Parts: sequence; structure tokens; C-alpha cells
Amino acid sequence: MDYQSFVDRKSYAESFPGIDDTDIAPHLFPHQRDLVLWSLRKGRAAVFADTGLGKTAIQVEWARHVSRRGRVLILAPLAVAQQTVEEGRRFGVDMAYRRDDAGDLITVTNYEMLDRFSPDSFVGVVLDESSILKSFNGATRNAVIGGFKSTPYRLACTATPAPNDFTELGNHSEFLGVKTRTEMLAEYFVHDMDTTQDWRLKGHAIKGFWKWLATWGAVLRRPSDLGHEDGDYNLPPLRFHEHVIAVDNSGAHKSGLLFAVNATTLADQRAVRRGTADARIAKAAALASGTGPCIVWCEMNDESKGVAQAIVDAVEVTGSDSVDEKQAKLAMFSSGEKRVIVTKPSIAGFGLNWQHCARMVFVGASHSYEQTYQAIRRCWRFGQTMPVDVHIIRADTEQLVIDNYRRKEAEAARLGAEMAMQVIDSVRAEVQGTSAREWNPYDAQTAMTIPSWLKEST
Repeated sequence: MDYQSFVDRKSYAESFPGIDDTDIAPHLFPHQRDLVLWSLRKGRAAVFADTGLGKTAIQVEWARHVSRRGRVLILAPLAVAQQTVEEGRRFGVDMAYRRDDAGDLITVTNYEMLDRFSPDSFVGVVLDESSILKSFNGATRNAVIGGFKSTPYRLACTATPAPNDFTELGNHSEFLGVKTRTEMLAEYFVHDMDTTQDWRLKGHAIKGFWKWLATWGAVLRRPSDLGHEDGDYNLPPLRFHEHVIAVDNSGAHKSGLLFAVNATTLADQRAVRRGTADARIAKAAALASGTGPCIVWCEMNDESKGVAQAIVDAVEVTGSDSVDEKQAKLAMFSSGEKRVIVTKPSIAGFGLNWQHCARMVFVGASHSYEQTYQAIRRCWRFGQTMPVDVHIIRADTEQLVIDNYRRKEAEAARLGAEMAMQVIDSVRAEVQGTSAREWNPYDAQTAMTIPSWLKEST
């Protein structure tokens, strides 16, 4: 073939098997219906929808249609697997939570149980909270991408990705079979300065990249992005309260200083957390007291244990709990059996619906914007009718932690707005109907001269 034909062939995306079913369940909101129809039509797609937009309802309806062609496996974090089953049954979709394959038409299990299932037994797979793929060298990432590379129908659902987290986007593309992460980086990115880990979009490829992303990933921050009314998705106020714990300056005095200096290194910050643990625990217990549900988020085991012991009607969920214990304790808070839950964002900060609660306490400030944002969105999401109060306890020497978090928050807001501006038209066109095949146009400006020694001999 000639050079132009070669380029044209590389430009086209691989065609995937699609489903043209239109009998979408009536309980879905208009934006959810659009996303289900689009993801079925694509066959393999990612739904990057912000928290509270109904990704569980979308994936359950998608699984219902795909299950007409064979078995479907839904992989979900431990904390939300049972919630997915309950939501499915509420809408009349028969599915079962399993830790081993029992032959159900639609099976929900945890990522940790993947080795007990044979991917070849399923025609469809759903990744709930698929941001787990961002662990690009992780065993789970490799098992998911490798295990389902021959699965015809694939859906990934997670919150709106960080606009500068290109590893997460590349892993999603690779899972769906669109492009490998390496191919994506080679086409659209260059190394930033002299590092080999930081990538930035090529200047001329910015619009092309986001347009390409919209062909397989629907980025949605609110229903109005697809032209629908936001309605109850306009949330009540989110109110932040900062509580500062004074640090004992006696150690600083011995060093010849009037006051303890700001903690700069991670070791400094850990030392401050340990040194102020008792005061933090007492403050958190006081803030969580009274009536009404409350979530207490901790990062350190001693903090979690201390707060749980200080509150009579609290349940503590820890990493050392068994699978059954975690599920039972999470259900205690969800059902209202326990008024207060004490746990870590890494355990219960993703996927859970706790709109019955409008108050939470962070026992310490965190550097992780994503974990903090996700933890807040367990309460501050669709269905919440009350203002949500977020209390953050910090030492007076932890100002740098707060500054770092606020910098990340501002950067995420700026990049999120830029991403939305780049993709909104493409996503709306894709989701609400376009051509079946997508490609990146190549406009050659210079004639290609092939050396004589490369020409095919006759």
C-alpha cells in the first residue's frame, strides 16, 4: 500500500460490537438514558460522570441489556458491591453478589475476588469505580486489562477524571481496547522538560486529544452538559469549618525558638499528628456528639481507635476487619443502626451513598485532594436536602498542608473547567448521535519522498 493509505488505516479506530436496544428503563433520568444508549451503541465505553450522577443506575441498565447476549460480571470496591446489588434489584434487575462464580447471569463481585472468576465465561464486564486502573503497574490493573482483552462488551464507570492524570485516561483506553497507554502517549504527548515521568499534551494536539477522548469516554459534570435540566443536581451549600489545635512549644523553646515551626516534611507532619493526637480525638468526639448522623474520617489507626472509643454510638471500620465485618459495619451506618461511623477515606471514601448524613469530621488535614473530595461527596451529592458541614481539625503548624490542599483544589477546578470546555461539544455530539466510525484526520503538508532503497523491488 502507499504511504497515504497506511496513514489512513492507522487513523481509524477499531470498530467494536455495538447494541442498538432502545427499550431503556423508564426510571432513568434523561442524562442517564443518553449515556446508556451511547455506551450500548459503542459496545466499549467509559462513563466519566461526577459523583451523584447515577453511575450505578447506568451500569445496571447497561448490564441488563448486555446480559441478553451472555453473562455479565460487575467488578466493584468492597464497600459498594452490596449497594449495587440492592439498587439493581430495586429496579427489577436480577443480580447476585458472589465471591466465587455460581453461574449467575449478572454477577457482582469485588476486585479482590477477580482470581476466582474466569473472564472467558462473560461476554460483558463493568468496572465500577474504575479509577482503580490508575495504579498503572499494579497487579489488579494488569489482571483486569489482560483478563478481559477478549471480552466483547466493556464498560468503565468512575467520577470525572483529573484532567492532568493522563495515566488514568491511558489505562482506561487500554482496558477498552482503543489504544494502549504507550500509543496514546506517543500520539498526543511529549515528555515535560528533562523528566521521563511527567507528560504534557503537545500544543497542536490539545483539541485533537480531547475530541478523541470523547469518542470513547463521556465526561459529564452535570446533566446540563448534555442539554438537560440540572434540577435537584443543584446541591445545597457546602460549609467548611477549620479547627486549629495549638502545638506545645516547649520543644521549640529547648531549641532556642519561641514557637514550633511549620511542619514541612512528611516526617514532620506525622510527628505533629502524633503529638496532637489526644487533642484531635477529643475535638472530633465533641464535634460528632449530639444528634444526627456523622462521619469521622481518620488517616491514622490510633486516631480512629481513640475516636471510636470516645463516642458511645459509633462503629469503627478498619482495614484489618474481615470482608464480612466491613460489610456489616458499613450497613449499620447506612441503615441508621449506628449514628456515627469512624473510618478512613481509603476504606469508605468511594462509591457509597450517605445522603442521610450532612455532617463529617476530618481528624486531620490531608494532602490528597482526590480522597478528600471523594469523602465529602459521600454526603454532598444528589438526594442531599440539607447543607453539608465539613469540619477539618489541624495543628497550628500544619498550615502548609492546608495550603497544599487548596492549591490542588484550585488547580483541579481550573483544569476541570478547561477540560469541560474542550470536550462538552464533542461529548454531546457523540452521546446524542454521530457517525459510527471515528478517526483523527491527517492533513499532510509536505510530500513524502521515499528513498529508492526502500522501494519495493520488481
